[in-house]
Order: sequence, then structure tokens, then C-alpha cells
Amino acid sequence: MKTNWKIGAAVAVFLLVPMAACSTDVPNEAVEGEAAEEEKGPHRGKMLRDGDFAVEMTVFEDGVPPEFRVYPTRDGKPIDPKTVKLTVTLKRLDGEIEKFAFKAEKDVLVGQGVVVEPHSFDYEVVAVENGKRHVWKYSSPEGQTKINASAAKDGGIVIETVGPQTISETREVEGVVQLNTTARSEVRAQFPGKVMQVTKAVGDYVKKGQLLARIESSESLQIYPVYSPVSGVVAERNANVGNVAYDQPIYVITDPSSTSVVFNIFPRDLGTIRPGQKVIIETLDGKIVAESTLGGYLPEGNAAAGTALVRANLPNRDGRWRPGIALHGKVMVSAVTVPLAVRTEALQPFRDFTVVYANFGEMYEARMLELGRKSSEWTEVLSGIKPGTKYAAKGSFLIRQDIEKSGASHDH
Repeated sequence: MKTNWKIGAAVAVFLLVPMAACSTDVPNEAVEGEAAEEEKGPHRGKMLRDGDFAVEMTVFEDGVPPEFRVYPTRDGKPIDPKTVKLTVTLKRLDGEIEKFAFKAEKDVLVGQGVVVEPHSFDYEVVAVENGKRHVWKYSSPEGQTKINASAAKDGGIVIETVGPQTISETREVEGVVQLNTTARSEVRAQFPGKVMQVTKAVGDYVKKGQLLARIESSESLQIYPVYSPVSGVVAERNANVGNVAYDQPIYVITDPSSTSVVFNIFPRDLGTIRPGQKVIIETLDGKIVAESTLGGYLPEGNAAAGTALVRANLPNRDGRWRPGIALHGKVMVSAVTVPLAVRTEALQPFRDFTVVYANFGEMYEARMLELGRKSSEWTEVLSGIKPGTKYAAKGSFLIRQDIEKSGASHDH
């Protein structure tokens, strides 16, 4: 329930099914009457009539939590509210039943309790006056719509349950893919000599134990083979047939799957971002690549940018992430478990509230929320929805559009 109340007397405007009214001279005995057309009273409330007796139903929100205020009349003239005993019973879509008693104050009957949002109910209004019992039953849906299962599926609506979640505070960082220091192998000749054969070019993939070259030893004049000590990709080839191999590497072989992201950490975050924290690695357009853990800060920083550098391992089995590619990171600097949370993407505006849409089979109805801590994935709920309630976690915009299109929200 929202805690700041809108200024001005707000009146419940009801989207109705036909209303049944009944009365009898014998208390507590109901007789069906004729359906009545919707009518507004002088306080902009809904008029409920039975013969010459009527009550005007309003919801008042001027500086107070929403409360019922009901004005009794006979032949269109106000009567003493102390002569009327009134009860209102509300049934919500989830089956919850609320019953309100009323107290006479000047010319009005005031409901003893808060009318919690959403103001969407099946009503039963019972008034006893001068020994006569008057009963009205009607529906007042608000922020509500029906979407069948196949349409919900086609629209991408996904249902989840409100419950406890861990909400993480994050810091965003930018980084670049680099090969790990262990990903580079230099292959040298065992003995100095003339290069008689080379078998691989830059960019070729080689397996451990594969032939790379043949060298004629300068001392023995015997030709010996040079094999690859690792599997990987040829990054450099520094010899051709006829060259003399000495102490320089003939080949440099790298393992493209052995990569990490080196992130830039600005001075303002040095006290917050620490080794061992989880980091979600993403592309620059927000697609998740991997989840990793920050290693220690590197001995040298980025002097040009004025940042410290920290490394996080990047799983790269298919070699997709090449050195030099820019990636984005979200570092989880703290985490707290809250008793109730909903997915942040489920939140939608509704009048001056933020809501999610509770789900009851094919029915969806707004739930006005008071919110707490928030991350890109989860938002804490302080009040407004019950634990265990099913709601539209994804596709809620479709429901909002359907409600707005059908006019299933009324002014308040």
C-alpha cells in the first residue's frame, strides 16, 4: 500500500456487472430487485438505490489512508447516519475477504479500516435502516485483465513466485581480453643449425607432439626433428628454410582458450572492488559472456587512463574471445538476502504507483508495491503483495498494454 495519499476526495468509479438490490420489511431476509443503472451522487460516488432509500459509496483519500465514506439518503435528502447500520464485505481476486464496519461521524458513515490497493473487489453492501434490510452486490475490477494461456505464451509472459532473493550491489568496469601468461610457448632448436624444413605457418593450429621443423646440427651435421610441446595456434614463425636456428624461438605457439579480461579500476572504486569478488562479464551491448572471479591487482596500472588493473579468468574454449576485444564487467561488491523480491523487469507504472501483475489462472491484476533495494535483476518488495503470489516476471508490458487498451483502470 502506498503511504503518501493523493490530495482531494477520490471516488471509486466502478466497472460493473449488473447490480442486484433487494429489500424487505423483515430484517435479514433478502428479496431480489431490479438491476439499476450506474449513477453518481453529489460527492461523485456511486449511488446504490433501493426504493426511496439510497447510499452513496465513496473512497476518501484526502490526507488519510483510503477509507470508505458512505452518505445515506431518503428521497434524495440526507438522513442521520446514526440510524443506519452498515457493513461492506469485499472479496478479492485471490479469494481474500475483508469486512468493514462503519461509524457515524456528522453526516457520513466512515469505514473502520484502510481500503488497501488495488481497489478491485466483489462488493456486498448491507444497510439496515428503520428495520429494513437493503443488500447490493456488484463487482468493481481495477487494473485487471484476462489473457488466455496460448496468448500469454505467444506474448512471452513468464510466471514466477514472489519470495526471498539475494540482491547484489554492483560496480561497472571496462576491460580488454588478454592471453594468460601461461598461454604462450616459445619453441627453440635443441642444437644450433641450419633449418631444413618448416611445416607450419602463422595461424595454423597444431597439436602437441606434431612436427614443426627439421634442423641440421652444425656440430654433428645430423638432421633432427622439432616437435610442438603444446597444442595451440601458431602466433609467430621466425625461421624459414636455409636460416640458421640459434637461440631465438623458431615458433611461438599460443593457446587461444587460455584468456582473461583485464579490467580498469578507477581510484574511487579501489576501496570497494577487491580480489575474490564475483564479476559478470558481458559484451558491450549487455549480453552475458561468463561469470568469473577477480584475481589480484596487477603490479602495474594503466598510466594513460590513471587506473589500476585487475584480471579475471575468461572461459574461452572455442577461442571466440580474441586478445584486444573490449568487454564490460559488473562486479558484485555486496549481497543481501531479502524476504520478498520480484524481477526488476516485471515492474510497470500504473497511475502513480509501481506495480507487478499478480496471476490467477488466466486473470492478471495489478499489485501496488512499496519497494526497497534494487539491482538490475531483482527489486526488494516491502509491501503490496503476499509471499507465494504468482506474478508475471516477464512480458508484463503486454499485460499493461492490454489493461490500458481495455480501460480496466479507473481514476481515483
